[in-house]
Formats: sequence, structure tokens, C-alpha cells
Amino acid sequence: MRKLIILTGPTAAGKTGLSIRLAKALDCEIISADSMQVYKHMDIGTAKIPASMMHGIPHHLIDVLEPTEEYNVSRFKEESSKALNGIYGRGKLPLIVGGTGFYIQALLYDIDFSDNAGTEYRISLIQKAKTQGSGILYKELLECDPDAAAYIHENDIKRITRALEYYHETGNKISDHNRQERQRCSPYDFRYFVLNKPRDMLYKDIDDRVDEMIRLGLVDEVRHLKEIGCRKDTVSMYGLGYKEILEYLDGNIDLNEAVRIIKRDTRHFAKRQLTWFKRERDVIWINKDEFDFDEDRILDYMLKMIG
Repeated sequence: MRKLIILTGPTAAGKTGLSIRLAKALDCEIISADSMQVYKHMDIGTAKIPASMMHGIPHHLIDVLEPTEEYNVSRFKEESSKALNGIYGRGKLPLIVGGTGFYIQALLYDIDFSDNAGTEYRISLIQKAKTQGSGILYKELLECDPDAAAYIHENDIKRITRALEYYHETGNKISDHNRQERQRCSPYDFRYFVLNKPRDMLYKDIDDRVDEMIRLGLVDEVRHLKEIGCRKDTVSMYGLGYKEILEYLDGNIDLNEAVRIIKRDTRHFAKRQLTWFKRERDVIWINKDEFDFDEDRILDYMLKMIG
């Protein structure tokens, strides 16, 4: 079986810096499992690693799409599989880095997420969200599949519509389907690391990161995206930080309120990420406080577990 390393965890856990150290130690190439860093022109709000910090390590699925294009799990599965084959062909070890657990699951267990994007029912759901807001779809999801609602954000129209469509077509819950898929055997010899830190520290770091994004120019970044054609119903604009600043630029809320909502929703997002990872099997948790936040000790432990 081919070896595969995964480094994930909630937003602001410190994955990026650790991934570079791990990639150097193991001669890895990195594949991004992030649903937003795939987009060009979206650097600040996605906390995208700058080229100057990559240390020459190849990174795949970063800056490959225009923000007006749609990205989903099916496309990630297809593109990441191509990247994997190239990495193995070069005799390197692939390192999957990112916080989108749904994407990681699809790749790790070779799950087929072929998308029936044109079904009449899904189109009707999307139209309902446009006219009445995503909240009405989220209420429907809470009623038919509360477990899925626990890890899907109420503004994530793409995943909500997928879950509602699955229930409509099969009569079964997508959360039950996901649990069944987790029982599949992976075709890889993998190590699945989840990096974490104490909740209060994580939330403070999230708040500080949002403040830093504003200082670095997130408002100007979103203004540019608006100028090149991005609107609130553009898939890339569903990302945390972008839809709120777009609301500010459209004059619907003031900047302080936008920042407050970004911080709140990012904390909620981190909580849902942790909920997802706790449900995954064969996971190796890296709780940073248990290592006294010593990056050298964490790296040594990971290398020992990889063998």
C-alpha cells in the first residue's frame, strides 16, 4: 500500500508551519485540502501560505481556480488524485494539509461523490435559498437530519442542498451515509494527524487572526473580488470572512459588525471541524498542550508514529 500522511485540525491550530517542517523532514509534496485556498486573489481571508514561506516545497491545489469558478468535493477528489499520482511517480511522499474533513474523507477512502448538480430538486433548493435565504434550508436540514446540521454551517448552501437532495432522493440521512463510508477500508497506508489546542486558546487565536486579516487588507481584497464579478451567490463568497465583508461593502452592516460576525462564525466553524474529526477513525490527536507547545517534540512524535 502507498503511504499517505494527513495533517488537519481546526482553523488557527497551526497546521501551516508544522506542515512545512514535516514536509522537509520527509521530503514531501503538499496537497491542500482547503475548499477556499484553491482560489486565486483570495489570500488574506483564507490565511493562504505565501510562496516565501513554502521553502521550495511543491504545493498542489492552491491558486488554481478563478473565484468565479465552482469547487466541490468531486472536483477536489479528481484533482487531488491526479496530484497524488504525480507525487508518487516522482518518488516523493504526499502530505495532505487542510481543514476540510469532508474532502479528506473522500480522498482517503476513495469515495465517489459524483455530483448530480443539475437535478430539478437541487435547482429548486438553490432558488429558494436565493429568494428566502439559506436559513430556511438549514431549518429543513435540522428537521430531517440534525446530525448533519451539527457539522454543516447554516450558510453552506452547497452542502445543505446536497444533504437535502440526498434525503429527498433516498429517504436516508446523509449523516448515516457518511458514517457508513467511514467504515470503508482505505487503499493507503496512512497516518491521520489532527492538530489541536485548548479551546479558549484556539478561540483567542481565531479572534486575533481575524483582526490581523483586517489589518492586512481583507476589505480591499473583497472589494477587488467584487470588482472582478464576485457576488454573494458566487460559491467562493460563501467562505468565512468574504460574505461578511461583502455585506459591509454593500452597505448592509458596518465594519465592526462584520468583524464580530466573522469571529463568531469562525469559532463555530472550528467547533464543527472538531466534531467531524472526532467521528473519524484511526486518527492520531496532537494536543499541543500535552507537548508543552514544543514544536520540536510534536515533530519528533509525528515522525515516530509515521515510522
